[in-house]
Amino acid sequence: MSEKLVELNDLEISFGEGSKKFVAVKNANFFINKGETFSLVGESGSGKTTIGRAIIGLNDTSAGDILYDGKKINGAKSKEDEREIIRKIQMIFQDPAASLNERATVDYIISEGLYNFNLFKDEEDRKTKIRNIISEVGLLPEHLTRYPHEFSGGQRQRIGIARALVMEPELVIADEPISALDVSVRAQVLNLLKKFQEEKGLTYLFIAHDLSVVRFISDRIAVIHKGIIVEVAETEELFTNPLHPYTRSLLSAVPIPDPILERQKELIVYDPKQHDYSQDKPQMVEIRPGHYVWGNQKEIDDYRQMIDK
Repeated sequence: MSEKLVELNDLEISFGEGSKKFVAVKNANFFINKGETFSLVGESGSGKTTIGRAIIGLNDTSAGDILYDGKKINGAKSKEDEREIIRKIQMIFQDPAASLNERATVDYIISEGLYNFNLFKDEEDRKTKIRNIISEVGLLPEHLTRYPHEFSGGQRQRIGIARALVMEPELVIADEPISALDVSVRAQVLNLLKKFQEEKGLTYLFIAHDLSVVRFISDRIAVIHKGIIVEVAETEELFTNPLHPYTRSLLSAVPIPDPILERQKELIVYDPKQHDYSQDKPQMVEIRPGHYVWGNQKEIDDYRQMIDK
């Protein structure tokens, strides 16, 4: 059995109060095993980043639990616990330009976490750590004295990766880390993340809107629609046996490299009105080992029949 590192139980995240309250995420249930890449996929505004920011403590939660190594980390916590979470969970942000301090040198940007958490013995040790991580992400020691605006998008994202990994975290939340990059650079950044995972035993929560990207890096995938996780399965299982109509709609939009097949493919348009949850309320159900889907009793029976065919 794999060991769970992160677990979300009936998580709700809302903004505002009273009549202005907006529930961004509701009934979120999933877990991430140690050492795996777990991807959270959905269209813009579906709540993916909101969940990632809640795990790291940047968003408050209004109900449910977030467990890290079996310990609840959302809600009130001591200063020590908060510091420990910040060190163990790091985030790589979507926009490599906006997430770096333009007025600081690369040396300071990467060192900031080391300073805040006293993660070096002396100045020589700090410099060694910085030099090591900068070369591991494919940059040069002379880049350390430069400023973010002097770099390309791909290089900036490498600086962001170095800043996260120099902290020696256990979990890295990668929030659309390649969506702002050129296609030619995307594969390099993905390979870099995979390399670090193998070398350091990292666990990734990979947030994306493109299923074709996550297929090649994920162990398991969760599909989210308007704040509700509708399906969770191992990668190949999800691509082979997509059950929820929204998952099937997302998969139908994945581009096919062959232009003839691309023209022949049929797009599936998802209509939320097809679900009638007025009486028969939906819940997350395990259809087959490791494959969970959101639906009411009638839908679950239909999904089981689809799997059995």
